Amino acid sequence: MVVGGGRVAERKVRALLSRKARVKLVSPVVTRGIARLADQGRIEMVAREYREGDLEGAALAFAATDRNGINREVREDALRLAIPLNVADDPDLCDFIVPSLVARGPLLIAISTSGLLPMLSKKLRKELTGVLAADYAAYARRVGAFRRFLIKHVASPRLRREIMERVGRADIAEVARMTLREMKARFLPPSEGRTP
Repeated sequence: MVVGGGRVAERKVRALLSRKARVKLVSPVVTRGIARLADQGRIEMVAREYREGDLEGAALAFAATDRNGINREVREDALRLAIPLNVADDPDLCDFIVPSLVARGPLLIAISTSGLLPMLSKKLRKELTGVLAADYAAYARRVGAFRRFLIKHVASPRLRREIMERVGRADIAEVARMTLREMKARFLPPSEGRTP
């Protein structure tokens, strides 16, 4: 459940949808983006002010209005119904915080200032997004596949750890471009064989 219809509420909705959540939103006025999501059937939207009981059945709630009175009403309902609540820009009313996320393929980096300074989290997210080149995502996929191979084909945990330490010392960009066959040839000791 998201209460509010502005840009902050839209960001919360989009983040929830990206994680496959079912979203219901209550607000008398919404952004064009939220309206489109509702028109597409991606969210359930109730076009009115928040009312007591709107949180019934919710697993998680977000209050993202610019009206403290409404945010506090949502806080009271969330407490009564034992529903975890995040209140935008008011960490004192939050049961949980939402970190800023940087996603690159299988990599997911969470950044948080514990709700104290969201704009710093946003700034760090932008900086990290620029630093995390595509090589990191490719590296994570390649090394993840190689690790799965090791778990399946190398019985000794000690030897697996030694092999992964060798991989860890290698250049990220170089490993990111290797095939599984090339990784086996480079990192496996001769006794483990080099078959595909």
